[in-house]
Amino acid sequence: MISNKKSDIGLIGLAVMGENLALNMESKDWQVSVYNRTVPGVEEGVVERFVNGRAKGKKIEGHNDIKDFVASVAAPRKIMMMVRAGKAVDELMEQLFPLLSPGDVLIDGGNSNFEDTNRRVDLAESEGFLFVGSGVSGGEEGALNGASIMPGGSSAAWPIVKPILQSIAAKAPDGTPCCDWVGPAGSGHFVKMIHNGIEYGDMQLIGEAYWVMKHLLKIDNEEIASIFDRWNDGKLRSYLIEITANILRHKDKSGDYLVDKILDAAGQKGTGKWSVINAMELGMPLGLIATAVFERSLSAQKELRVLASEDYKHDHEQGIYDKIQLEQNIYSALYASKLVSYAQGFAVLQKASDSFNWSLDLSSIARMWRGGCIIRSVFLNDIAAAFEDGNKPQHLLIAPYFKEEMKQLLPGWKKLVAQSIAEELPVPAFSSALNYFYSLVSENLPANMVQAQRDYFGAHTFERVDNIRGKFFHENWTGHGGETKSGTYNV
Repeated sequence: MISNKKSDIGLIGLAVMGENLALNMESKDWQVSVYNRTVPGVEEGVVERFVNGRAKGKKIEGHNDIKDFVASVAAPRKIMMMVRAGKAVDELMEQLFPLLSPGDVLIDGGNSNFEDTNRRVDLAESEGFLFVGSGVSGGEEGALNGASIMPGGSSAAWPIVKPILQSIAAKAPDGTPCCDWVGPAGSGHFVKMIHNGIEYGDMQLIGEAYWVMKHLLKIDNEEIASIFDRWNDGKLRSYLIEITANILRHKDKSGDYLVDKILDAAGQKGTGKWSVINAMELGMPLGLIATAVFERSLSAQKELRVLASEDYKHDHEQGIYDKIQLEQNIYSALYASKLVSYAQGFAVLQKASDSFNWSLDLSSIARMWRGGCIIRSVFLNDIAAAFEDGNKPQHLLIAPYFKEEMKQLLPGWKKLVAQSIAEELPVPAFSSALNYFYSLVSENLPANMVQAQRDYFGAHTFERVDNIRGKFFHENWTGHGGETKSGTYNV
């Protein structure tokens, strides 16, 4: 619908997320201009289909010319880009810069790498513009009805974009918008990246819980769905638990359960991998999420797994299990492992905040994830409370509330991992989480042997338990070496 009034915001990119965000904005009484980059013969007519279809009769203007599109937005212009991460964002910025005025704001709402956003913030500001790199989570439903939105970048942009972004964000049960300013540079996209890493972990953990129920409890999809429904009424209440129950009950047109016909080869678009790479760069353990990423990679090697399975037949014990107790053990493993995943993720966020001088508010981030996003969970309230405490914990799992939770969950968790391994059922994420927990709570680890080996072959030095931290020693282990030692540093 064309109006003489200038639009409140412009949106570029009318794929699933873009068109639903435009409809969300319009429903909150904002006038929206939309534009879609056209690839001849491929995407022609996208704008027309949208404005004459779902947007018909609404305060949404369609434009096929980018110059007209920019001119239709009121100053200071707010233009949100919902395009594929990478080169497409840079190309679009090149097109937009000559058309913008000082003080205009560009918002990148895609899953961009935070280092790209760091660069784009500096570039935009050098041209007199403001740049926001914003994570947006919630998928199609969230984009339309309320997403979790994580903006960061040019701090001067926040008062300008805040009314619109908070209006289209999901609302937590207490009415708080699931959107707040994250911090400078690429911090918004970094937070979204870690969100997606936790999402990878959650999905793998739920998949393992489903698999153990199917193969140890030996129950059908309907009964498994009922268990997930029951769990969704308690401490495990979350979006992913809810949709898992729905998936298990869904039947295709032939009347068969669809999940049983889906090939066990998982895809991925990169944010989980980026989470692991950046955690490694920061020297932080993110083992559960790394396991989830690697399991997707292994699942994609379907033909290899089929071949290997013919050579290594499973030797199931086929024990007789107490179904009530086994269900409780699965619950314990799932809940405890999810807490480990979130704890690892928040530890990486804290390290990034310290390393990049971002001053991230971890409690605010936890609150932003309570609604709209894929990993929204009821225990995010408890995570927010832990980080709001005057005695902020050094690690989430040693916060008083979670310490007591883990003590209650540990017996069933370790029993479930042992039972699954005895039956040759893969539970890599449950196992990774448990081993991380045991390492975390161990005063001593075999890293002394690792350091001895490093010093033996490479003179990399070591610290001693009978001396102060930070003082390094080298031993002439063979009697043939010299006293020269390698420089001491950690990557």
